Amino acid sequence: MQKHLDTTDTIVAIATAPGRGGVGVVRISGNGVPAIAAAVCGRLPSARLATLCSFVDGDGAALDSGLVLYFPAPHSYTGEHVLELHGHGGRVVLEALVTRVLQLGARRAEPGEFTQRAYLNDKLDLAQAEAVADLIDAGSLAAARAALRSLQGAFSSEVHALVDALIELRVWVEAAIDFPEEEIDFLADRALHERLAALRARFAAVLASARQGRLLRDGMTVVIAGRPNAGKSSLLNALAGHEAAIVTPLAGTTRDVLREHIAIDGMPLHVIDTAGLRAATDETTDVVELEGIRRARAALTQSDRVLFVIDAAVDPQALAWHEERDSLPSGVPVTLLVNKIDLNAPAATVAGADHVIAVSARTGEGLPALREHLKACMGYDSAETGLVSARARHVEALQRAERHAERAFEQLTQSRAGELVAEELRLAQGALGEITGEFHSDDLLGRIFGSFCIGK
Repeated sequence: MQKHLDTTDTIVAIATAPGRGGVGVVRISGNGVPAIAAAVCGRLPSARLATLCSFVDGDGAALDSGLVLYFPAPHSYTGEHVLELHGHGGRVVLEALVTRVLQLGARRAEPGEFTQRAYLNDKLDLAQAEAVADLIDAGSLAAARAALRSLQGAFSSEVHALVDALIELRVWVEAAIDFPEEEIDFLADRALHERLAALRARFAAVLASARQGRLLRDGMTVVIAGRPNAGKSSLLNALAGHEAAIVTPLAGTTRDVLREHIAIDGMPLHVIDTAGLRAATDETTDVVELEGIRRARAALTQSDRVLFVIDAAVDPQALAWHEERDSLPSGVPVTLLVNKIDLNAPAATVAGADHVIAVSARTGEGLPALREHLKACMGYDSAETGLVSARARHVEALQRAERHAERAFEQLTQSRAGELVAEELRLAQGALGEITGEFHSDDLLGRIFGSFCIGK
């Protein structure tokens, strides 16, 4: 889709956060910047050189004094002429500067409009533009470093490598379609099959990285599941640090899903407590608890990880886990928590579980290890070794592209239908283009840049 940009207007905004501060920045971008700079500063400043000057109103009276920075197009953040007025950080002073710029023909910028112009002027691709907001909103140093890598183009490079591989395959396949009279059957060439197999492996690697990056940015949704009275609600309270859930000795106290948002060293964690899982044929289960169990199983399918709680005092062999494991959603990793170790020693090992951690929700024993485990699952450690920031829409687009690549492989190996292979590869390339912005909708841009802060 062609990018469109109206460069006839000039925008202005306060680029620093509201409140008092030693320094405040007013940012201006557009064709009117040279004339505005001359009017406010008395002259057009030298390019990319911090200059001390007075900022004056229409009568020549000083509004403030500070540093001015001028970045002529196209060598600026937005690709347009950009002027930054670095004055004192009082809100009245900054608003006076903005008012003066408005009088000179500029208009107030919309949220994210500076970065949107950077994208539309090809200074950033869409994934990099989103990384700007992710860097500003990062809740931990690990998330900030991942966002910075995406801003520097690391994630975009991975996507472009996939696109290049797809283009090579499309050229090969479409050559076979265009020259059917050649004696060589290009679609039967072993090298083509090998390239497509390598592409599938690359998709898997990039998708795994994007999923981990999404967890680092958005946080991880974990569902606490297990038998009634295993200590699920107590575990939620222990993680949250307050009594978020009602806890009683009676089995089945929790009847509905309970959601709590917490942070572990800045990493967002969305914890869902659920009704205890037991068979619908259990005579002690009433209609309300049955609905709670149904909702619990529905929540499991939407989770990033399941924390399955075992009561070590009454089920030291984790029989509940073995009975329920086949009914848990496939593809969702499980951490087995052997709870109440203050009452009884846990089972040493449990076959089939990804991770086993012994805890006591009552005394707090084992909770530090659980927190470290959850941080690792969210990519806290991986962020130090190259993890990038990604969003849910990136993961969804990668998944669609991967499905098209899989269908192309099936068409190639099963029917050798070149036209269908080429079409699936084209659709895969289009899905990847949505990530970096080669293909987009105006609605998508509105949703992305509308979430930015004003001045960025």
